[in-house]
Amino acid sequence: MSLNHIRPWRNIYRRTSRQIMVGNVPVGGDAPISVQTMTNTVTTDIAGTIAQVQAAADAGADIVRVSVPDEDSATALKEIVRESPVPIVADIHFHYRRGIEAAEAGAACLRINPGNIGSEARIKEVIQAARDHNCSIRIGVNAGSLEKHLLEKYGEPCPDAMVESGMDHIKILQDHDFHEFKISVKASDVFMAAAAYQQLAEQTDAPIHLGITEAGGLTSGTIKSAIGMGNLLWMGIGDTIRVSLSADPVEEVKVGYEILKSLGLRHRGVNIISCPSCARQGFDVIKTVETLEKRLEHIKTPMSLSIIGCVVNGPGEALMTDVGFTGGGAGSGMVYLAGKASHKMSNDQMVEHIIEEVEKRAAQIDAQAELDAAE
Repeated sequence: MSLNHIRPWRNIYRRTSRQIMVGNVPVGGDAPISVQTMTNTVTTDIAGTIAQVQAAADAGADIVRVSVPDEDSATALKEIVRESPVPIVADIHFHYRRGIEAAEAGAACLRINPGNIGSEARIKEVIQAARDHNCSIRIGVNAGSLEKHLLEKYGEPCPDAMVESGMDHIKILQDHDFHEFKISVKASDVFMAAAAYQQLAEQTDAPIHLGITEAGGLTSGTIKSAIGMGNLLWMGIGDTIRVSLSADPVEEVKVGYEILKSLGLRHRGVNIISCPSCARQGFDVIKTVETLEKRLEHIKTPMSLSIIGCVVNGPGEALMTDVGFTGGGAGSGMVYLAGKASHKMSNDQMVEHIIEEVEKRAAQIDAQAELDAAE
């Protein structure tokens, strides 16, 4: 829940959903919205896959999905799970044995559509394996792979068809008294995905996994995801998210956090507020921000930093940030701490000085948080 009693226009009222566990990560209910990504290595490359999982976790991923297309991948999954710092979701398509093997290997969740894995007996086996190994399930409906009878009924992929597919899969799990599941209804079309998720949110209390599938490359995919997921999150829909990009999984995690941070739903690391720069700038804003983004990646503490090129908006933005720098004249600018003008600093020394001030402020925030927790 994102609530602000002073500025009520910032409030987001999250949809009420029941909570499940994906390993040690709660999803749904009042749990923070978790951020997911998926490895793109060959799963049987155990070292490479573990390295990618670790990099995603270091970037802030709460959950990582790994594809399990064959028996060798299921065997590799056991070691990947053992070495992973975060819960692993096994991506399963069609073959029921892979689902059973993944649960036995320690997967925290199976991404599977119960209606697509064969007979009633096979469905029961997979559900029982999930139950026996404390493994949750994600029903993953995709506009690009809807069941034939639904395409015949509706004529083409559409929100109604996607939601009907999802509810059919939910019924299968519920009929077997299995309730540890979440659900997604993804499409690459932003309008279709948004409409499907809105319908779904009204028909089930299951946790919702949010995503715009096959969104594209880093720039175009980020924009589509921000528009589609951002609007749904603003409406209170979504308990866990995955940004699907043709890019490094770490970039998916970064974009996911930025979407959540922009809505005040999740905070991690330094939120840099910066101007686009213009002829008024007292220093090279773009180069400075690029440098600071890289140099401050190690900061996990939620905090804000304003980097503004001139005094038109700089002082006002600095009022709302933990640390700020505003360009001035004669090769120097003003450093702001906790919203107040503190001291001047030369442009050629400001990057190192800003990093030092950010690290100092992060340490103060962490220390106060420890004190508050101890009370």
